[in-house]
Amino acid sequence: MVGQQPSLADVIKMVHPKAADERRSALYGYLIGREVDAELLPQAIVDLQRFRADSRQPVPAVPFELLTAAELSTDHWCAIATQASWTQTRMNLNTFARHGVFESTAMQLMVAKRLRDPIAIRRARAMPYQLMAAWQATSGLPERIRDALRIAAELAVANVPALRGTVAVAVDVSASMGWPLTGYRRGASSAMRCVDVAGLMAAAILNRHPGALVLPFNDRVRPWSRVRGGVLPTAAALAAQLGGGTRIAAPLELLVRQGCAPDTLVVLSDNQSWIRCQSGSESEVARYWRQLQQANPQAKMVCVDLQPYSNTQIRSDARVLNVGGFSDEVFAVIADFSADRYGGDHWVQRIEQIRLDQETVSAAQ
Repeated sequence: MVGQQPSLADVIKMVHPKAADERRSALYGYLIGREVDAELLPQAIVDLQRFRADSRQPVPAVPFELLTAAELSTDHWCAIATQASWTQTRMNLNTFARHGVFESTAMQLMVAKRLRDPIAIRRARAMPYQLMAAWQATSGLPERIRDALRIAAELAVANVPALRGTVAVAVDVSASMGWPLTGYRRGASSAMRCVDVAGLMAAAILNRHPGALVLPFNDRVRPWSRVRGGVLPTAAALAAQLGGGTRIAAPLELLVRQGCAPDTLVVLSDNQSWIRCQSGSESEVARYWRQLQQANPQAKMVCVDLQPYSNTQIRSDARVLNVGGFSDEVFAVIADFSADRYGGDHWVQRIEQIRLDQETVSAAQ
């Protein structure tokens, strides 16, 4: 009921769902603005109507966006925060702060406890990227809340799938990685930069694979040692190396020179490699990858292009996967490819695994 493009009423009018009983029929009617018998409506909607008529009534357990037409006091906002789910809490920390929720030490303790609750994190299927975005966006919040976000990020790493065998991660820290992850969009560019995401992915993989080799690079591989403090400080330390030109082949060359051929190599970059990018008919990356494969025929490489363009450093094949863009789903894609679960019919199999209940099928028909 919160969205507007399209609204839930628009969806119902378009789909014409068949109500299973009179209560569901009343709900559909209410959502599209018809007069219905209030006694047939769900309790949450009844509570919402009562609150809208009299804000002295208890705050209903509904998304707060449905309540903002009323004058909400700090007590109201504390009640909203108390009832919020883990995901709603993570997404609205600054909103709670603006409305005085964190002026109460008791509310700080309650919210912090929820954020670092391992059961809630597992149920929400939280991923480190979500928590890093929240951590970056809440620099002015009480340290108790930010500490909870850091702890939550550590716990959320458990939701990142493990990779096969030995692992190396090449992290592009060249100057072009300072661009917003969403690209430049006037008034809508993300605060999250490509280098932040690359650092976070490397930190998450390192957490899951403590023996993984992390290679930050620009025109050459940069010296780096693991920092203490967990996933978010590690990601920040990698991002702090930002600067310089780009040579994506640099980490592959180092691996060849050191005689190290990991089972899974993940390259995190914006793919803009201009330094010695071509050597005859194949790229420098392809040439060094061929040498790594000779040392380890079972090796696989995943090139994550955080800002995909029309070019690539190496073509995809049975041992190389190019991934364009980023979401938390990228972790699962990398793990599937590493474990030989990502073949040519991967997406067909994924779609066929989706089970729809009969009501959804009937509505679609």
